[in-house]
Amino acid sequence: MLTQEWRIRAAFAVVLVCGAVLVGLVGTRTPVPLAAAGEVVFRIGGDIERPQQWTLDDLAKLPRREVRARDRDGTEATFAGVALLDLLRLAEVPLGEKLRGSNMALYLLIEAADGYRVVFALPELDPAFAERMVLLADHRDGQPLSSTEGPLRLVVPDEKRHARWVRQVGLGTVRRAP
Repeated sequence: MLTQEWRIRAAFAVVLVCGAVLVGLVGTRTPVPLAAAGEVVFRIGGDIERPQQWTLDDLAKLPRREVRARDRDGTEATFAGVALLDLLRLAEVPLGEKLRGSNMALYLLIEAADGYRVVFALPELDPAFAERMVLLADHRDGQPLSSTEGPLRLVVPDEKRHARWVRQVGLGTVRRAP
């Protein structure tokens, strides 16, 4: 019969072996893609003439931008993706000379997978009004975003608070303020 000490040693050995097996399995697994091939990952719709939708492959074909910024915990990172402005232009959202009069009441509502929502007035995003880069990022430090961040994340590097750095972005809706 085993003594108490030997039972503890045997249990510890089993835990070590199980841990080693799990670490080996985790280290050799292929990462699970955040979006299936051909899956729509971002849409722009609402009060616009030309609603749009994009897959990760579609976004990869658009002009790429990079910004270096500190995230919420202060870690500096390089985010890469597509300028939100470029997507608004493709959806023919009124910008530039068309952003005047009643169109000044337009805003963009961004929604995340968990229901979190933020708002941008269109003049905040228009280079005729402000020098600002808002990035729809799909990479961080050269790697696709993690499942907790992506597949897409909004990055607003010039804001002091990160309340509009939305993770798991999926939808942009243009609306008119009442």
